[in-house]
Order: sequence, then C-alpha cells, then structure tokens
Amino acid sequence: MLQLRLFRVLRKYHPMPSKVKVYTRTGDSGKTSLYGGKRVAKDNFRVEVYGTIDELNSVIGILLSDMGSEENLFNFFKAVQADLFSAGAYLAGDKTDLDFLRERTGEMEKLIDILDEELPELKNFILPGGTVTASFAHLARSVCRRAERKAVSLPKTDSRLVAYLNRLSDLLFITARYLNWKNGLKDTVWFKKK
Repeated sequence: MLQLRLFRVLRKYHPMPSKVKVYTRTGDSGKTSLYGGKRVAKDNFRVEVYGTIDELNSVIGILLSDMGSEENLFNFFKAVQADLFSAGAYLAGDKTDLDFLRERTGEMEKLIDILDEELPELKNFILPGGTVTASFAHLARSVCRRAERKAVSLPKTDSRLVAYLNRLSDLLFITARYLNWKNGLKDTVWFKKK
C-alpha cells in the first residue's frame, strides 16, 4: 500500500510519458491502416502479404528459440528477422529502400553453399521432420514459400523481395537438413507409391 501511495506522489511531480496501448479498437470494423494513414480492409492482398511475412518472422523466432549451439546461423537468422520487418513495413507503404535485400540474398547463397558442402548429396525429395529445430526450419520454409507466392501476386512486385524470399526458403531447407545431419539424423526420403 505504501509503495502505491509513493508511486502516486512521484507521478504527480514526475509525470511518465504516456504508454502506447496494445489495443486501439481502430481495427474492430475489419479495417487497418497502412503507412500514411490510408485505411484498407484487413483482407486486402497487400495486408495478406505482409501478414504472411510477419507469420514467417514468428516461425523463425520459434526456430531461433531452439537453435542454441549454432551461433553463426542464429545470428544470421536474427538479421533475417530484421530484414523481414523492413520488408513488411515496405509492403505497408513505408518508403523503406529494399536495396539491402540484394546483398543479403548474396549472403544467403554463400551460406547455402557452405552448408551444402557439409551434407550428403540430395538425390530425392525428402519429408520434413527430424529434430524439433529442423522441423521448425521446414515449417518456416513452407511459410516462406507461401509469402513468396503471395508477393508475386501483387500488382507491382518488387523483384528484390521475391528473389530474397526465394533464396530464404532455400536457406531454410538446407538449414533443416544441416540441423538434422549435425544431430546424426539422415534425411527421410519420399518414395512415390506405385
């Protein structure tokens, strides 16, 4: 009780900045705001694309929560998360320059090649699974592919974003294989039923 009274007294003399609320109620009617204030329906395709990129970012966050010993991969995917936030802001109408995506796409290609050199040659389709961490990499890969499909459906698609998402899904695939291999698990090959 004393702490609460002390807090109230201190606030009177040292007002705190107002806190941004989590809820605004402005989306309760099924509309959301893009950068600049333009209101659009929540099922607007642009909102769908950056929402899927946000979903991808969340799945990568789950992947990172269990990546532990793979510090280089961990740090790379943390940078990817920041990239995805910037891409989402761009899609929401922010004037973010996406040139950085070209450089990151090149970095992904180098990383894919490094990881692929460690792995047994892939001659067949494989089934997603293995360790929990590898399974999250596979899940992130499939969400990334969905984000890519949605991005190419936009009237004006930025080719840098499409190339980035395409390479990111490749990186997530090779990461899943690599994480399983590091844990002594072989790829589960898919065989077509006859």
